[in-house]
Amino acid sequence: MAMFVCMPAALRAAPEAIAAKLAQQIQESSLALEIATDLTTEIGPRLYGSENEKRAAEWAMKRFHEYGFDRVWSESFPVERGWIRGEEKASIVSPSPQNLVITALGGSVPTPPEGIEAEIAHFRFIEDLLAAPEGSLKGKIAVVTHPMEIGQYAKISGGIRSKGPSEAARRGAIAFLMRSAGTDSDRVAHTGATSYRDGIPRIPAAALSVPDAQQIDRLAERFKSIRIKLVLTPKEIGAVRSQNVIAEITGREKPEEIVLLGAHLDSWDLGTGAIDDGTGVGIVMAAGKLIGELPQAPKRTVRIVLFGAEEIGLVGGKYYADSRTDELKRHIVATEADAGQGPVQFMDIGVGNPLDPSISRIRKALEPLGIKPGRSKSSGGPDIGPMHSKGVPAFGLSMFTDDYFDLHHTPNDTIDKVEPERINQSAAAFVTVGYLAAELGGYYRASDVR
Repeated sequence: MAMFVCMPAALRAAPEAIAAKLAQQIQESSLALEIATDLTTEIGPRLYGSENEKRAAEWAMKRFHEYGFDRVWSESFPVERGWIRGEEKASIVSPSPQNLVITALGGSVPTPPEGIEAEIAHFRFIEDLLAAPEGSLKGKIAVVTHPMEIGQYAKISGGIRSKGPSEAARRGAIAFLMRSAGTDSDRVAHTGATSYRDGIPRIPAAALSVPDAQQIDRLAERFKSIRIKLVLTPKEIGAVRSQNVIAEITGREKPEEIVLLGAHLDSWDLGTGAIDDGTGVGIVMAAGKLIGELPQAPKRTVRIVLFGAEEIGLVGGKYYADSRTDELKRHIVATEADAGQGPVQFMDIGVGNPLDPSISRIRKALEPLGIKPGRSKSSGGPDIGPMHSKGVPAFGLSMFTDDYFDLHHTPNDTIDKVEPERINQSAAAFVTVGYLAAELGGYYRASDVR
């Protein structure tokens, strides 16, 4: 399988030449897609703290061992509130009876077993809800149909999905519905984590499919009063445990210095977690495998981290950063694949010296893959953010995501949506960056970043 048949020639090759051969090999093999397919087929959805997430961790550790990594281990950590999805139904009772497609937001409290039936308070935009006075929604179901455009996920997920239920409850609402945080027009709903503020009643919260949110908009134009019945039966199951799975290729000269490639192993429970983040798992595992098969390891240690419990609030990423304060100083750079299948379009950076020649060499090596220098400062990815905030330098391999939020957090997040040429290009980008970051100069020391 290895392309480096003649070891002496390989050892004399320039780092860029070795990286180019790795990129070629990873694209020709479709290894990343094979790994993602195995994960989503053999394990399926991987809700944080679930038996499936634990099975996924066991699967990953076995696969790392089979791939010949030098060190493989897992690190368990607690997650405060375990949660499982239950029944989820909604319907318009009047003036035009019809069913609605919804899904509970992750962490939502349930309705009473018989459900809730109430008049809605309809808001086209989240700003309209925020402008409503306290007490004005007493006894009503707040419905926010704010649309999400491409590039607005952070605004919708943070400003509406996370904060919306408490903002509605603070104004007296007894339940909260939002238009899904998605860019599709399919009649499927997008889940995702919500949160509740202390001191405010916790109310049931769910997302409507985009067509159903648009239907409510049309009804609101025609009728003064709309009544909805909502039934949600999720359960909080107390504290659960998740885990990060970690594997290493030991560096030949500076084994104490670490280049980290990450993805997250957990997923929401509606689909099989292919785009989010089975593809990322496949990309970084494949990159690590091929680097490990080289006749000579790179100078620094390459560490692959598959984070747990990302979807409920970056719990694995925060645990990783908080549990190794001293070791973080030896992390040379970190990056994460958590934006679907790609392709990678730009390389953004969050390092101390952005003009270091080594960065130019890495960017030059990415040019044949169609990857351009980025203009944004990167924190490296969701799970990398907590360690980046503590000084770990970051590279951001920015992927094409115009269609990512069509599938994200939905039942449609399945492996058949992954296109081989797209994931192969992304895997080539990550193996190039992972190898060259571990082999070239040490411009990106953590002490350089503030």
